[in-house]
Amino acid sequence: MTVNSHRFCIAPMMDWSDRHCRYFWRLLSRHARLYTEMVTTGALIHGDRQRFLRFNPIEAPVALQLGGSDPADLARCAAWAAQWGYDEVNLNCGCPSDRVQSGAFGASLMAHPEQVAACVAAMRDACDLPVTVKHRIGIDSMESYQQLLDFIGPSADAGCKVFIVHARKAWLQGLSPKENREIPPLNYPWVYRLKSDLPALTIVLNGGITNLESCHEHLQQVDGVMLGRAAYHDPWLLANVDAALFGADNPVTSKHDAIRKLLPYVAQELQQGTALNHITRHLLGLYQGVPGARQFRRHLSEHAHRKGAGIAVLEDALQKIVGDDEGAASARERACG
Repeated sequence: MTVNSHRFCIAPMMDWSDRHCRYFWRLLSRHARLYTEMVTTGALIHGDRQRFLRFNPIEAPVALQLGGSDPADLARCAAWAAQWGYDEVNLNCGCPSDRVQSGAFGASLMAHPEQVAACVAAMRDACDLPVTVKHRIGIDSMESYQQLLDFIGPSADAGCKVFIVHARKAWLQGLSPKENREIPPLNYPWVYRLKSDLPALTIVLNGGITNLESCHEHLQQVDGVMLGRAAYHDPWLLANVDAALFGADNPVTSKHDAIRKLLPYVAQELQQGTALNHITRHLLGLYQGVPGARQFRRHLSEHAHRKGAGIAVLEDALQKIVGDDEGAASARERACG
């Protein structure tokens, strides 16, 4: 099977898809395309750039998602993305939060397609990375499919070849970000139609996808799929992505195998001063549906945040899983020996 670099993607998720989470996800799938949390241009230009751009090479392919609306600022940040070794830079035109609206970017940019095109052109001039756009099917008064085409057209003309489409409108007034992920109805046919009408573009479908069976169905109509919360809350579904969607071997054989492979990273990060719970918070959904999962989660939640918490806390949490036929002790031995 020819590998399509956007065939399966995991969405940028604020407060969730940080570098520790992405490292863990990469252990579960070698081929999933990962995205950072949205980083604003202001945070990169005026803040701690290393904090926002740092990632582990194992995460590749990984894309940096930017939030902003000024072409010059976005160009500076795109150049940094290339310097740091990212594989893609993505412009957020879909986030409906009040903070994003006040900065005149995110989903509010859908009302300004020429501005988005200018941003795309500036970023492409500043780096050799693919510049992609993630957006909704519309906002507020945008009611027609033609308006969606009118949004995409200028950016495609500016050189954007990949559009990640959340198949819901965003209501910028009256709905919270959480409500905007759930209340506006999904409209998959419009996204399918985009691929039919714009065959030269790569169209990736986002929104409401919860399992690999749905991925297979959507991939009959579009080039790629992007999962968000489903992948975070039940990360084990990622362990079957490589075989199911890429015709490749899955990289881990069990949930315990995944933890075993994560332990050296945990040890290294602890030595560098990372708090244990910054990593283990992303593991809470791993044993979903397994006897002892609740005790596993509770142990991590109660102990991993404490000062000086080490790998032993994770090891002890693993002991709560009923039927641990591989054993937490052997996991430690293989990681440290």
